[in-house]
Amino acid sequence: MTKQVRQLDRVVIRFAGDSGDGMQLTGDRFTSETAQLGNDISTLPNFPAEIRAPAGTLPGVSSFQVHFADFDILTPGDAPNVLVAMNPAALKANLADLPKGASIIVNTDEFTSRNLAKVGYSSNPLDDGSLDGWSVAPVGLTSMTVKALDSFEISKKDAERAKNMFALGLLSWMYSRPYESTLSFLERKFASRPELVAANIAAFKAGWNFGETTENFAVRYEVKPARMVAGNYRNITGNAALALGIVAAGVRSELPVFLGAYPITPASDILHELSKHKKFGVTTVQAEDEIAAIGVALGASYGGALGVTTTSGPGVALKGETISLAVALELPLLIIDVQRAGPSTGLPTKTEQADLNMALFGRHGEAPVAVLAPRSPADCFTTALEAARIALTYRTPVILLSDGYVANGSEPWRLPEIADLPDLRVQFATEPNGEDGKTFLPYLRDPQTLARPWAVPGTPGLEHRIGGLEKADRTGDISYDPANHDFMVRTRAARIEGIDVPDVEIEDPDGAARVLVLGWGSTYGPIGAAARALRQRGLSIAQAHLRHLSPMPKNLGDVLKNYDKVVIPEMNLGQLAGVIRSRYLVDAIAYNQVRGLPFTAAELEGVLEEVVKNA
Repeated sequence: MTKQVRQLDRVVIRFAGDSGDGMQLTGDRFTSETAQLGNDISTLPNFPAEIRAPAGTLPGVSSFQVHFADFDILTPGDAPNVLVAMNPAALKANLADLPKGASIIVNTDEFTSRNLAKVGYSSNPLDDGSLDGWSVAPVGLTSMTVKALDSFEISKKDAERAKNMFALGLLSWMYSRPYESTLSFLERKFASRPELVAANIAAFKAGWNFGETTENFAVRYEVKPARMVAGNYRNITGNAALALGIVAAGVRSELPVFLGAYPITPASDILHELSKHKKFGVTTVQAEDEIAAIGVALGASYGGALGVTTTSGPGVALKGETISLAVALELPLLIIDVQRAGPSTGLPTKTEQADLNMALFGRHGEAPVAVLAPRSPADCFTTALEAARIALTYRTPVILLSDGYVANGSEPWRLPEIADLPDLRVQFATEPNGEDGKTFLPYLRDPQTLARPWAVPGTPGLEHRIGGLEKADRTGDISYDPANHDFMVRTRAARIEGIDVPDVEIEDPDGAARVLVLGWGSTYGPIGAAARALRQRGLSIAQAHLRHLSPMPKNLGDVLKNYDKVVIPEMNLGQLAGVIRSRYLVDAIAYNQVRGLPFTAAELEGVLEEVVKNA
C-alpha cells in the first residue's frame, strides 16, 4: 500500500498510560530517535509520586510529552497534537488538554467495563460519540502485541508488557523516526534475558509493520531536521547536564569531586549519574540522612575537594544549619536544590519555584550565599560550572536552584570544546602568610575577592582553628568582640555582593518596548515563546532572564528603570517580585501559579498581551 507522506514543521506527542505501562521509557526512546534525526526537542515527563499507584486509576496515570520541530523551540508544547492513551484513565486524565481535531490513538483492549468504571465512565467513550470532536484511531495494542509474540517463549504477562514497544514502533513509523538506536537500547537493557530482547524487538517491529500495512493510518509524517549551530549534539536531561557540569568542574579545577547525597525526588538522578564517573576523580556517598550528606560534603571541602550535596526543598531545610556553618568557615560548597512542589512532602514529582526565599534568606543569622538558577536542561551544565567558579574563587557556599521541570525535561545539548571551558584551578595556601613569615593567618583576605586562604589540613605550619564560633579577623581566633563580629558579618556580605557576575542581557529587538518581562529559572522557555508570539503579531515586548539571583547583576536596577512596566511570572506566590520591589523600588507586576506544572506559552501570551496593550 502506498502511503501519503506529509511534511510538518512541528509536532507535540503525549504518551499516557498506567504507571506500569512504561510510558517514560517509551517517551524517552522516541525522544532519542528524534534527537538522532536532528530535530529540536523539548520534553515534559509527568508521573505520579507513588511507586505504583492502583492500576487503571486516575492517580496512577503517567505521561511523557515530546515537542519536536524543524526550528528552534523553547517549550514542550502547550497541548498535544497526538495523544497515545493506553487505558481509560489515560484518556480521561489527558483529554481536557487535547484541542479539538487532534489525534487520539487508543488501546481498545483496556476499555473494559471494569476499567471504565474505575475512572467514572458510565459508558464507553469510544462508542457514545463523546470523542466526535477528535480524530480517534482505535488499536488493540495489547492483543496485537500478544499475538505478535505468540511464538516466543515468554509469559503472557511479559508479552503484554511489550505493548509499549508496539506503540513506539507504530509512532516511529508514523513520524519517520530512525529506530536503530532503539533496537540497540533493547539489546542492552535486556542483555541478561535474550528472550526479552527478541520479544521486545519483535513487538517494536510489529508496531512499525502495522503502521506500514494497515488502512487505519493512510498518512505518514516527516519533520525535517532543525537548523542548528554546527557541532556534536546529544539529547540530555537537566539532571544529567548538572552531573556532567560537576564532573567538568572537577576536571577544570584539578580537584577531586565529592558528592554527599541522600536520595530524594527529583534530585536522585544526579547521584546516579555522578556515581558512574569515578575515573574522573568523583566520589559519591549515599549518606544516612540529609544532614549527614551535607556534613560529609563540607568535610570534603575542608580537606581540599570540591564538595557537593544534592537535594530538593525538604532536604535544604534540613541542611540549613550546615550551610550556615559553611558560611562561617568560608569554604567552597555546592548545594543543588532541585525544587519540587511543597510545603512539606507536597507534590514530590511536580515542579515549583518556591525555594527562592529559602535560598536567599533561609538561615539563622546573617548568612549570605551565592544563588544561581539554570534556565533549561542544557543550561544546567553551564550553570554548574559557573556555580563552581564562584564557590572556588570566593570561598563560599553556592546554592543552585534547578526544578523538576528542568531536571526531568530534555533538549539537544551541543557538546563544548574542553578548551572553551573556564579554568577553575585554585591556589591552596602552602606557607605562612603573616608579616613575620612564620604565622598563618587563615582570615587574611584577598583584596579583590575578599576570599580567605584555603589551607589543606596537614600542611606543615598552616594549623588553624575551624568551627562555627565567630572568628577574629585575620587570626581566626575565637572572638566575642562586638566590633569584630560586626566587621566579619559585613565582610562576608561584601564578599557575596562583590562576586563578579555578567550583566543581565535584554532581548528587545525593535528597542520600542515599554514592558519588560523578567524571569528566572525554568520560566525562560514559556516566557520566550510567549514574547516571540507577541512580536510576530506586531507587539513590542522586552525579555530579560536572571541566572544570578545573589548577587544580582550590577546593571539590573538601570535596566528595570528603562521600562514603564515590569512583569515577573513565577511558579510561586511572587518571591522574586518581592525581592525586586524591595531592592529596586519597582512596582513589579507578579503573575503566579503553583499547580505543579510549568506555564504554558499561550497562558503567558494572553497575560502579557493585556499588560502591553494597557502600558
